[in-house]
Amino acid sequence: MKKLLDLLSEEMGLAFEAAGYDKALGKVGVSNRPDLCEFQCNGAMAGAKLYHKAPVMIAGEVAAKLADSAVFEEAAAVAPGFLNLKLKKEFLKELLQKMAEEPKFGLEAPVKAKKIIIDYGGANVAKPLHVGHLRSAVIGESVKRMNRYVGHEVIGDAHLGDWGLQMGLVIVGLKERYPDWVYFDESYEGEYPAEAPFTISELEEIYPASSIRSKSDADYKAKAMEATFKFQQGVRGYWALGEMIRKVSIKDLKKNYTALNVEFELWNGESSIKDLIPEMVQYMKDGGYAYISDGALVVDVKEETDTKEMPPCMILKSDGASLYNTTDLATILDRVRKYDPDRIIYLTDKRQDLYFQQVFRCARKTKLVKPETELTWIGFGTVNGADGKPFKTRDGGVMRLEQLIKDTQAEMYRKIREGREMPEEEAKKTADQVALAALIYGDLSNQASKDYIFDMDKFTSFEGDTGPYILYTIVRIKSILAKYAEQGGDAAAAKLANVRSDAEKALVMQLLQFNAMMEGAANELAPHRVCAYVYELANDFNRFYHETKILAEEDAEKKAGFIALLVLTKAVMEDCISVLGFEAPEKM
Repeated sequence: MKKLLDLLSEEMGLAFEAAGYDKALGKVGVSNRPDLCEFQCNGAMAGAKLYHKAPVMIAGEVAAKLADSAVFEEAAAVAPGFLNLKLKKEFLKELLQKMAEEPKFGLEAPVKAKKIIIDYGGANVAKPLHVGHLRSAVIGESVKRMNRYVGHEVIGDAHLGDWGLQMGLVIVGLKERYPDWVYFDESYEGEYPAEAPFTISELEEIYPASSIRSKSDADYKAKAMEATFKFQQGVRGYWALGEMIRKVSIKDLKKNYTALNVEFELWNGESSIKDLIPEMVQYMKDGGYAYISDGALVVDVKEETDTKEMPPCMILKSDGASLYNTTDLATILDRVRKYDPDRIIYLTDKRQDLYFQQVFRCARKTKLVKPETELTWIGFGTVNGADGKPFKTRDGGVMRLEQLIKDTQAEMYRKIREGREMPEEEAKKTADQVALAALIYGDLSNQASKDYIFDMDKFTSFEGDTGPYILYTIVRIKSILAKYAEQGGDAAAAKLANVRSDAEKALVMQLLQFNAMMEGAANELAPHRVCAYVYELANDFNRFYHETKILAEEDAEKKAGFIALLVLTKAVMEDCISVLGFEAPEKM
């Protein structure tokens, strides 16, 4: 199904052509003065230069050609040469009917479906998720869902941090506590325990203590670095212990990500590609890409057009140890070999801009990817407290993501119990659903690159641009449809009727912009566009609801038309929140 603005532009283009002008001048856009008109065409302004004619004269001639248009109810030429447009309600009804009948409401499949890998986990093993992980999780999940919705094949990878110094810090911490474990006996040749001899709680206690100690105890840090080296070199006991740390951590991470409706198809870590690193390093040396500089192996990635300094991309440190660059490049090589993706998307803190420029340039220069393979980085801002600084607990510590979720659920439960009579179990389930919407929508409604302030009162409010408001609107529609059924009506059989009121027309026009919005949001990797759209749609529905007697309407055909419109509105809103990563309860 063609996009609404494309259809309007086609009609306008024919009118320009009929008046003797280039039909390319007929591009139509949404009016920035809705008090004057619904849509606008400024083509006569551009035409004035081409045809050496007053723009208002061109606009008047084009408007005359639209007198019998099946699309435009009104086409008025106004000084200095704008065409102000209003649509015919009959045209809108036909278009809406087509939208209701087509899969995904008329969203056209891409000409060529892409295979996309999204790297949006980035959590470190042995460490709890904190509030900073919220953004990568929910933005990444929404980008994945949007691209799947429009027709691409998408694979999400947690890409765990399980390779660097934190592994050595945890291992040396465990060794101090349990020096007699077989993992540390390098002469041991038997099987290692099938189950982990430690819990996630113990790991989360050991890591920060070990990290703090390493900052003031040089000998301890040296031991941690040695343990890291042995792990990375695949020393049998250290590698087995590292795998057990991964296993225990992933189980806990899955629990926390599931609480956010986030799912990964791959739970790979940096360690997954350890066997590829020597091969990749040799390839870079043999190809003349990498050379030794101050003892380290580097690849130059500077380009002639650079206006700022671009340091070389380091592949190996002077002691032969690998870095994040190394594992990220080897991961690209691994992904290309296994999946041959058309695009790889990364989500991290926006402060890593330079890093990803280096890695992407290095991947291209060394031909790890095809020239046409897209490498995309989404750098996101921070979640801040009311003071404008990164969000902390009341005592100033790093806020755990698990605690943020629990606090939001508790606040939502309080509000639901305060204003409604609802059984305890249902209230708890509903509160959890609405709290998730509050968290996810509160994050995604902001442009990814911008910082935002986490405001519990605002995010959990049932009014304004919030997740609970969106859900409340959907639940309101569900309630009306349920009452219609109680009256003996069949919502599934209801047919759309003629558009009558201005409020109904505004709602219809908003619905008709769904396919253009969703395609654009997916292409731009912009969940905030879906948020803005579903919020406007909710506003348009609520205006229609307040101005229209839906269930009290005595004309059965007219009432059925209202119901059919509600069915479509609910379905579109539910698809919107689904790609954002949450769903609506039955009651609120």
